[in-house]
Amino acid sequence: MRHQPVFSQPRLKLIPNQWDILAFLLVLCLIIMLVWTGSHMSLPFQLGEIIPISLDPWMLPQYALQTVVRMFIALFFSFVFSLGVATLAAKNPRAGRLIIPLIDILQSVPILGYLSIAVVGFIALFPGSMLGPECAAIFAVFTSQVWNMTLSFYQSMKTIPLELTEATHVYQLSAWQRFWRLELPFGMPGLLWNAMMSMSGSWFFIVAAEAISIGNQNITIPGIGSYIALAITQESMAAIAYAIATMLVVIILYDQLFFRPLVAWSEKFHLSTINEGESRSWVLDLFQRTRLFQHVTDWLSDINDAFVNIRWLRKRKNHSHYLTLEQDYSTTHNILWYSLIAILAVTGIALLWRFIYHNIPLGETWQVVVMGFYTALRVFISIIVCSLIWVPIGVWVGLRPRVTQWVQPVAQILAAFPANLFFPVIVLMILRYHLNIEIWCSLLMALGTQWYILFNVIAGASAIPKELKLAAENMQLSGWLKWKRFLFPAIFPYYVTGAITAAGGSWNASVVAEVVQWGHTKLIANGLGAYITLNTNAGNFAAIALGIVVMCTWVTLVNFLVWRKLYQFAQERYRMG
Repeated sequence: MRHQPVFSQPRLKLIPNQWDILAFLLVLCLIIMLVWTGSHMSLPFQLGEIIPISLDPWMLPQYALQTVVRMFIALFFSFVFSLGVATLAAKNPRAGRLIIPLIDILQSVPILGYLSIAVVGFIALFPGSMLGPECAAIFAVFTSQVWNMTLSFYQSMKTIPLELTEATHVYQLSAWQRFWRLELPFGMPGLLWNAMMSMSGSWFFIVAAEAISIGNQNITIPGIGSYIALAITQESMAAIAYAIATMLVVIILYDQLFFRPLVAWSEKFHLSTINEGESRSWVLDLFQRTRLFQHVTDWLSDINDAFVNIRWLRKRKNHSHYLTLEQDYSTTHNILWYSLIAILAVTGIALLWRFIYHNIPLGETWQVVVMGFYTALRVFISIIVCSLIWVPIGVWVGLRPRVTQWVQPVAQILAAFPANLFFPVIVLMILRYHLNIEIWCSLLMALGTQWYILFNVIAGASAIPKELKLAAENMQLSGWLKWKRFLFPAIFPYYVTGAITAAGGSWNASVVAEVVQWGHTKLIANGLGAYITLNTNAGNFAAIALGIVVMCTWVTLVNFLVWRKLYQFAQERYRMG
């Protein structure tokens, strides 16, 4: 009698099942799309060459794929930048005092300001290749994604409960191990929510990134952004509708394939020890049911453990090193450091002064400062209004995990709509009812930046440990007392991060919102964003530089007087633990 062969458990794990086939097909499709998009990024290109963009709706899948690949490349570099720079700023007080104010300034620099430099630089770096314009577009998208992610991770690292830091000392973890075992997991939920916001926010600027207009040069890169720009120029409502439908499909797809699995995976990093109901992801479930891919995952997990536990990075540090990385710098070191910064600042100011006022009169500065006041007023009002609306809604959503699962993709879709798509409605409404563009352009600024507040508040409310919620229920907190003693202190660090990035995003969005165009009809509001946009189109680089410098000055002043103080208050007063 012949016996059937009996497979051992390790050998059985290597035999693919039906889920392996589905997972393999999914991964294969993604690889093919990436390879196809990459091949189009390196095509020949000469400055002045016109790349035709078609309004044929059948071209939209191709354009959507190219746009999304650019956005994810920018997102990858945003993650790398955020982890490195935020960690340096959080652990080195001297670097933090320089980096955080610098990020506050950089996030307010208009995307047109980055494009003016990036296009020239990357085209010179990759002559005769599409890589030049492609890298310029990716860099522009990167600048619209990275700042709120960096601030979010910095805020997480500065608010890690002290007892968790003490636990890493008890387990004798090195600084390298502590980063991967505590700091990164602790900041991951907030970082992912801000990454979703970054992806959605980058749609707001994708038109400027893919339809570049600087001076007499017009460079169009195939993508949804350039498609929308052409539809607006030709006043094609049908093309706008096709673009909206395509964006809906694209956002739902990358939410299901990328963000939903990451959010479900990141729930294991929450502080709560009580299960509140997990987020589900069919993609994550698919890969967990595979055999071969699970074996690959186990192998990658072993590599990750070896990476985290690199022997030469496991040197023990003394107890004070675990509590703080602040160093006792000597007076000589401080003098040299701040002298270097002062020399660089004075040199930069001198070069800017010579470049700007060699081309434009000094008296124009006051006019630009007044324009900055008008834009600052719009930013301030929009932040207040958006906070009153979205903080209660964000807390309500974040406290309910099942509701969060449904709101997350809806919020991403709403946040992803470029303000340009509302231009036809706004222009027609303003012209028909004789409305004031000075007021209604604020609506366009708020449409793109209100989501920073919502996403951060949801992240903050979602991160509240279940134990604290039960304690609030046991104490029967309700109404204003509940908000004052429990809810607002719990989400305040996240709200401040959202408000800071929303303010910076509003300054950035002013270049789009203060000049509204539909076909040949153009409405211009009095503000700094309009000043920069008009001079960018005219190729007046000295005026562009003046506008950016004045905008950075306004942002620095507001951050120093308001946001920095709130940030310090959040770290000192509302730190859990």
